[in-house]
Amino acid sequence: MISDRKLQHLEICKNYDVEHHISTGFEDINLVHRSLPEVDFEEIDTSIELLGKKLDSPLIISAITGGHPESKRINENLAIATENTSIAMGVGSQRAGISNPELKDTFTIVRESAPHAVIIGNIGAPQVEYAPKAIEMLDTDMLAIHLNPLQEIIQPEGDINAKGYIEDIKEICDSTDIPIIAKETGAGISREDARILEKIGVDAIDIQGVGGTSWAAVETYRADNPHLGNLFWNWGITTAVSTIGVLESTNLPVISSGGIRNGLEAAKAIALGADCVGMALPFLKHAYIGHTYIEEKINQFTRELKTAMFLVGASNIDELKQKKLIITGKTREILNELEIDTKKYARRI
Repeated sequence: MISDRKLQHLEICKNYDVEHHISTGFEDINLVHRSLPEVDFEEIDTSIELLGKKLDSPLIISAITGGHPESKRINENLAIATENTSIAMGVGSQRAGISNPELKDTFTIVRESAPHAVIIGNIGAPQVEYAPKAIEMLDTDMLAIHLNPLQEIIQPEGDINAKGYIEDIKEICDSTDIPIIAKETGAGISREDARILEKIGVDAIDIQGVGGTSWAAVETYRADNPHLGNLFWNWGITTAVSTIGVLESTNLPVISSGGIRNGLEAAKAIALGADCVGMALPFLKHAYIGHTYIEEKINQFTRELKTAMFLVGASNIDELKQKKLIITGKTREILNELEIDTKKYARRI
């Protein structure tokens, strides 16, 4: 049943409208142009260190798939591209590969194809017993714990008992010796939840906010009655607001994701303080074609990012994090309601 569901998810994401009908909020985030950037474009360094691992670009191919034979080829192409560009890659929930050995190779193909890359495993919050096997399966560098209450409540066969998530996540953090990332799946993470996650031992937070793929939308196509999914299609916190909120309320590394589609939006997220960004749907759309095309998209992203860095006078990612930003529109209104001072971003020296 899980395997069939994974195939349905792939086909729906590939062929149907599954994106939120409201934006990420990054159109309200404006980098300040420098006419005297004093930077050599060819010397701009986009490399970062995330949780002790070096990446050539602050880009993660976010969790996409695994758990159905059709997904093996997709994961192979994504992994080869990840290896060749020295970025990071996350896999979809490993539950299917753990509970059904016949599907294990849809995940293990990732490490086979990317022996040196940074690979992020993936399990659900209540799946404490799966953590050791998920780590072993891919020799993962990090483990993501996905949080998806919205998807579960819309999903026809969803698990709607969310009691005990906090204790489950804490147990995973206490019992593993690799970094743990808490990640949403399209609805964003609030400041309150971010503080809880930091307190119980999570090492980083992946925003996965509103503005990209809506898993309420995906499950709407599978539901007998689409009413609930349509009603909650755009539910959640926009990626820009969630990114700022988590950065303001914790000291954790932040992966800004959810609707980021190019290097300029990534530059805005990083200038806000994010350590890196995640992208999924744009790569899934082309993963069937082959790894070369994915690599071209990654290289295009990096050039877009470097162009933004050039135009604000940032020679590396740390410098980009200190550049001035003007926050306007609805994003500023929401942040002001949350008592977050948006003017400080424009006052940077």
